[in-house]
Amino acid sequence: MSEYSEFSPGLPRPSDMVAAGAAPGSLAAIIGRIEEAVEAETQAIRSDPAFDIKASNARKSRYLYELNRAMKAGRPETMAEHRDGLLRLRQKLARNEAAILAHLNAVTEVANLLKDAIQHAEADGTYSAGQFGWAQS
Repeated sequence: MSEYSEFSPGLPRPSDMVAAGAAPGSLAAIIGRIEEAVEAETQAIRSDPAFDIKASNARKSRYLYELNRAMKAGRPETMAEHRDGLLRLRQKLARNEAAILAHLNAVTEVANLLKDAIQHAEADGTYSAGQFGWAQS
């Protein structure tokens, strides 16, 4: 078994993150990896019902940690060179957020439908607690 067995496939190893964060020129590579991860997640949320959002979230968190370290180590003039990449990343994150919100809204809607169906199935035609006003749904 590998020494990195506790890490999910596709996630960066801590040693990779430190090495990438140490080199100022790698900021473009970090931004590119984040863009790829965000695009893949956005597409999968829209098309794959079995998508593992927890693993994807862990991947994004690690990449954002890596980005944060690289930006702290960089000089202001270096950051200006990567402005376009950061703006592109911001746009992709906005699309990703919209997809996540749509997914959460759909999950909420399905949960409400199931709740209503369960309540309807449990009703046997007699008085329910909700009719007396002391129970709120």
